[in-house]
Amino acid sequence: MAQGVARRLGYLYIDTGAMYRAVAVKALEAGIPLDEPDRIVELANRLNIYFRQVGGEQRIYADGDDVTEAIRTPEATRLSSPVSAIPGVRHRLVEVQRRMGAQGGAVMEGRDIGTYVFPNAEVKVYLTASAEERARRRCKDLEAAGLPADPRQVAADIRERDERDSTRAMAPLRQADDAVLINTDGLDIEQVVRAVIAVHDRRMKECSTG
Repeated sequence: MAQGVARRLGYLYIDTGAMYRAVAVKALEAGIPLDEPDRIVELANRLNIYFRQVGGEQRIYADGDDVTEAIRTPEATRLSSPVSAIPGVRHRLVEVQRRMGAQGGAVMEGRDIGTYVFPNAEVKVYLTASAEERARRRCKDLEAAGLPADPRQVAADIRERDERDSTRAMAPLRQADDAVLINTDGLDIEQVVRAVIAVHDRRMKECSTG
């Protein structure tokens, strides 16, 4: 959805969650356990994470390695939330994200964008859906990638991740006071894209008229 909004508006698309997943993948590859956060921070500080358009698709790289598929595995998904809760990792990636979006004209997707990364963003949208709906979508993605998918386990993992992200000490998941809430249950991608663009257009009109 965020990619679709970015394409329609001609904006840069930045998936910040993918960046935390990239750190998780590289920590896995290096054999660094979650109970050694200092080593994970050291890894994040030296990693060169960037996005590149390839054949009309945005892909993510870490130190030159294409990790676009690797970051979507169940194991990377499981590790991304605890990795993102490590303050040093978040400090490092937020610094990178702010540089990426500093010039404006960007759609930035993530769980702390409107409250922490860019609290003064001109347009803020808080998307939500039930755990069951999100699990259905996630299982569809996993099955398309040829990976096993248990809807009940995926829904349980989603609830656990939401709880962890909502209660972490640094930049917890929450709706910004000035964000527009859109519940996406029962909506397809195109409907959500149109709803977000309507919010964007309305906000831009308000800004232009003072």
